[in-house]
Amino acid sequence: MPKKKTRTFRKTIESYAHGDKKRVNNPPVGLVTPDTDPTHGGTKTYAHDPHLHPQLQWAGKAEHVSFEVPTQSLHVHERIDPRTIIESVRKRNGGNQRQSSLFADEREIPLRTAIEFYQHSHNWSNRLIAGDSLLVMNSLLQKENLAGKVQCVYMDPPYGIKYQSNFQPFVNKREVKDGKDEDLTAEPEMIKAFRDTWELGIHSYLSYLRDRLLLMRELLSESGSCFVQISDENVHLVRNLMDEVFGVGNFVSLITFTKTSPLGTKLLARRSDYIIWYAKQKGECKYRQLFLQKELGEDTAYTYVELPDGIRRKMTSEEIKKPALLPSNAEPFTL
Repeated sequence: MPKKKTRTFRKTIESYAHGDKKRVNNPPVGLVTPDTDPTHGGTKTYAHDPHLHPQLQWAGKAEHVSFEVPTQSLHVHERIDPRTIIESVRKRNGGNQRQSSLFADEREIPLRTAIEFYQHSHNWSNRLIAGDSLLVMNSLLQKENLAGKVQCVYMDPPYGIKYQSNFQPFVNKREVKDGKDEDLTAEPEMIKAFRDTWELGIHSYLSYLRDRLLLMRELLSESGSCFVQISDENVHLVRNLMDEVFGVGNFVSLITFTKTSPLGTKLLARRSDYIIWYAKQKGECKYRQLFLQKELGEDTAYTYVELPDGIRRKMTSEEIKKPALLPSNAEPFTL
């Protein structure tokens, strides 16, 4: 039988690259020792500003004028750069070519200097970091010197202190209700963590948010923005809290977005959630205006036209309804 010809197709590997950016090297978890990266990095104390506009009061706020956050390293557990993974597979299939580790990146610094964590710059790469956001942000501030360098922070916190706002214990069950035993997880550790976190109810929730918003503000550049996604249950409290942290004058917008209408509601269904947008400095906020492509017709605001010879006049009612009646190369416009 004749041999079949095989074809090799190579696709371009797409990944976000930031060629002009650098960051310090994080310690890969396998190389960490007590000598190269001491586990006790100390703590950083942050203070809240007591001289503010009218503000919310809650239990523990007056006593909570400052808080300490442990300074810990962010360890690299694996690399998720698609280029590195695909290149590793290609080398494996290439036979006698040198095969590198799946998580290796040939653009990285040599091993002899790689263990000097946070001392050398290397190419910027996007990262997915798992951990408490407070500890993570403090590490970015203290270990990686990112204060004032972040353009955008988007926070999607628990919408409140109800159980379903914090946990979805079963992958195949999206609807979780408070007060129903069958919706509680079978793991007592999770229940304990939930109760410890919100020990004082909404008071604990507000303290939790205020600490994290303060570190977000520290990370943001002067032209940066902070977005917090929230439901109507606590949007009024979070808005007041962000007034306190970012300043009343730096509120930009309350963005409303629709969601699926819930079934079986007894009263008026909640059809939307919200994104609260604050700028670090509203006067310097970076923003690109949104535009919609409009077609000429009755529903547009174009009522004037500039003819090819430069003459400007009002459009007739017939021309507004049927733009095809306009002379060729005419430019409709509005004042």
